[in-house]
Amino acid sequence: MKKFAVIVAGGSGSRMKTDIPKQFLLLNGKPVLYYTINTFLQAYDDLHIILVLPEEYVAAGQEIVDAFFDYTRLQITVGGRTRFHSVQNGLQLINDESIVFVHDAVRCMVSVDLIKRCYDAAMENGSAIPVIDSKDSVRLITDDTNKALERSTVKQVQTPQTFHSKIILPAYQIDYKDKFTDEATVVEAFGLKVKLVEGEENNFKITRPVDLIIAEHVLPTN
Repeated sequence: MKKFAVIVAGGSGSRMKTDIPKQFLLLNGKPVLYYTINTFLQAYDDLHIILVLPEEYVAAGQEIVDAFFDYTRLQITVGGRTRFHSVQNGLQLINDESIVFVHDAVRCMVSVDLIKRCYDAAMENGSAIPVIDSKDSVRLITDDTNKALERSTVKQVQTPQTFHSKIILPAYQIDYKDKFTDEATVVEAFGLKVKLVEGEENNFKITRPVDLIIAEHVLPTN
């Protein structure tokens, strides 16, 4: 089965308090984006990456590709006004029956093991959504009240959200809605259920300065 990874790198540096988008910040001397791409390329020799970037950062992304990777396994496309539209733009480059990973570029500590487990689950079930347990107490807020939820029933959702192309490609033909916060919500709106798989604690998004500090101690230095 062919394999594609749509890596979405459309975030800004607002919460980082920097003008540089966080996917281009340096970790141990290399851009955050480098580690994400490298792990996917290591997972499967036949995997092809579609990198989705803001138009003004396409050149910066191309420089990373040229410096570190085999350009024949990567292509770059421009993102859209929302995550949904950015993923949609990436998916438009996929015409083959395949397994498709959609991953946040700033989840740079994703492991080869998680990628492969998502692939296996998607092959068997059509989809694979990595999740982890909530360690905090959580409450549901409504207009007139708030209610404690049973923590064991709440999961934190990660990426790579992984699907058979026969599921995700037609799902992304539906009209955009504000509730589409990830690929799973799109597929569910299309009328299909998704399969949850166990994620990883270290597979968090780089969003704040402290996340960079933590990642520096977790990521390899080579």
